[in-house]
Amino acid sequence: MFANLADRLAATIKGLRGKGRLSEADVEATVREIRTALLEADVALPVVREFTAVVKERALAAAASGALNPAQQIIKIVHEELIAILGGETRNLVFAKNPPTVILLAGLQGAGKTTLAGKLALQLKGEGHTPLLVAADLQRPNAVDQLRIISEQAGVAIFAPEPGNGVGDPIRVTREARVYAEQKLHDVVIVDTAGRLAIDAELMEQLRAVRDAARPDETLLVVDAMIGQDAVRTAEEFAEGVGFDAVVLTKLDGDARGGAALSIVSVTKRPIMFASVGEKLTDFEVFHPDRMASRILDMGDMLTLIEQAERVFDAEQTERMARKVSAGEDFTLDDFLEQMQSLKKMGSIGKIMGMLPGMGEMKAQLDQVDDREMDRVAAIIQSMTPAERQEPKILNGSRRSRIARGSGSSVNEVNGLIERFSQAQKMMKQMGKGGMPGIPGMPGMPGLPGLGGGKKSKGKMAKAIKPAKGKSRSGNPAKRADQEAGIFTPTAVPADLDISALPPELKKLLG
Repeated sequence: MFANLADRLAATIKGLRGKGRLSEADVEATVREIRTALLEADVALPVVREFTAVVKERALAAAASGALNPAQQIIKIVHEELIAILGGETRNLVFAKNPPTVILLAGLQGAGKTTLAGKLALQLKGEGHTPLLVAADLQRPNAVDQLRIISEQAGVAIFAPEPGNGVGDPIRVTREARVYAEQKLHDVVIVDTAGRLAIDAELMEQLRAVRDAARPDETLLVVDAMIGQDAVRTAEEFAEGVGFDAVVLTKLDGDARGGAALSIVSVTKRPIMFASVGEKLTDFEVFHPDRMASRILDMGDMLTLIEQAERVFDAEQTERMARKVSAGEDFTLDDFLEQMQSLKKMGSIGKIMGMLPGMGEMKAQLDQVDDREMDRVAAIIQSMTPAERQEPKILNGSRRSRIARGSGSSVNEVNGLIERFSQAQKMMKQMGKGGMPGIPGMPGMPGLPGLGGGKKSKGKMAKAIKPAKGKSRSGNPAKRADQEAGIFTPTAVPADLDISALPPELKKLLG
């Protein structure tokens, strides 16, 4: 999602980097390219017109002021306006003063409501709530069975008194679910409702009746981000026919152009609350307009990356590793394996790396990363003896041949792993001395399979993680003046991995 839009915007801004000042002609050409990029991304025409008009007005004002660094000026303006059309501020769930809080999910059939119900329940469970899933979709074949399976996977309770498949009254089920939740002390009720292939009068009448029976504290419209402008039209009709409080976008990890996300807030005046970014129940996140705008402009999303790490990496494990680093103890292959297995829980390596600033230029490499390589690396480590994992220096030729045979790999692959591990060891020692930190709980990042990392690797990844020698302060007088004046510089978010530039959350994780 947003890949083509991000590429077009990056190319547009790149053309301004050699210029000393913004001219009116530069502004006109840049706004024209931005307009084309947004239209190609399937953004609604009224939204495109409003967005480009504001960008043009602000850019012309910047040009008139004689400001330097045109690329930074345009990025700052586009970034702020993207945040605005994506909703401005993060919208969180509003819980009822007297439980249970009832959340009603509405949307067309195929939008992903049932799976989304499980994802939302799992997230709320992780936050200390006791959610109850309600099977009120009694029309779609096997919808009740699907929700029952999802509830088992998420480890949450379900209320499903009717078999579904056209049998049962969803209004009665919804009304009884509230009573059941009060009796069983469930503080959140998530109601999965029926959808249709298209909006019709019968669907809207049933949804209104279910809504009245549920008396929801939050009504969330689940929208498939892959359907483009149809998503916006669907949202408009639901807003008029039933009403809703916020939007949940599903399939945001797909290859759609992103127009739905960039249009739906401006058109419906309702915020986007959550985003489904994969097929697993854990592939679910709160929608942050500022972070999404940063991703579109290839500025990374370090805060989301840190939050994912906090969820996946055990606090005791992180504390133990921090103590080990600060004490200057050797980082072993057992540690490497433990960290890599935790990293795998965070999802695709390509997705994780894509959250780092400046990774847009490496998109082709990230797409080619094979996550199964981590399994092969684990097999190699697990084929070693405990002594070999503790002291890799004893791995001579015969030992490496034995490990290769035992793991079904080649000696070259074993050698490559040892080389990457050696780099990770050096990086951990640097961390103990207050040097380059890397990412919390991810010491193997410089040598991730499929992204190089050996001594012969001299590509962009090596440059991206090169430690800073001092504070990020430009030697160019004009650039330095802009930095001191607070002009937005994307490389300072935090592509420079000097620990002083990192967010406080990351410093805390690093001990």
